[in-house]
Amino acid sequence: MGDSAYSFSLTTFSRTGKLLQIEYALNAVQQGKTSLGICASNGVVIATEKKLPTVLIDSKDVSKISLVTPSSGFVYSGLGPDYRVLVRKARKKAQSYFNIYQEIQPVGPLVRDVAGVMQEFTQSGGVRPFGVSLLVAGFDDQGPQLFQVDPSGAYFGWKASAIGKNSLNAKSFLEKRYSEDIELDDAIHTALLTMKDGFEGEMNEFNVELGVVSEDRRFRILTPAEIRDYLDEAL
Repeated sequence: MGDSAYSFSLTTFSRTGKLLQIEYALNAVQQGKTSLGICASNGVVIATEKKLPTVLIDSKDVSKISLVTPSSGFVYSGLGPDYRVLVRKARKKAQSYFNIYQEIQPVGPLVRDVAGVMQEFTQSGGVRPFGVSLLVAGFDDQGPQLFQVDPSGAYFGWKASAIGKNSLNAKSFLEKRYSEDIELDDAIHTALLTMKDGFEGEMNEFNVELGVVSEDRRFRILTPAEIRDYLDEAL
């Protein structure tokens, strides 16, 4: 009996030690639009494609980057509805932390909380793993931080990372362009150049989205006008 006999069971390991539903969730991530993040010396930038399937959709109502706490934000590749559930749960946990300690939740504990939720959905009956990977950008007392969280609940800190359809090529590009002392403006330019490297069609301020957090510890999503300025400088 091969691994395929276990492919519909989340809570049963295959004979080779795999949980195949988690691998299928990673396949869903790989089919999603490319997203990437770069941790600079004075901030973090996250970027993603925001291509729409038809021009009839109002792009103002579509956003792949979300503010979670005043100093941190998420971006995803994979299934949008699953992402919304995770953002809502993360905001609730961050607000609960604030109510207890009267301070903004640091990036590390926020990531652990979200990863814990994702891990719970890998060992419970009647559920399936979340079909998303997250990049978490934030700034706290430890400085600028970038984390990646996968459907299994595994998470790691990264200097630069990419997820989604073109992630392998994007990571190769980032390995060549990244440096330890890169500053936020240069990181934004590098993020746009990386996105451009595997972009299908013309990249403009309406089909990419950028979020940044700097030393002021305020995460914000850049406006189309700001993205246009960076595109003119970088490309």
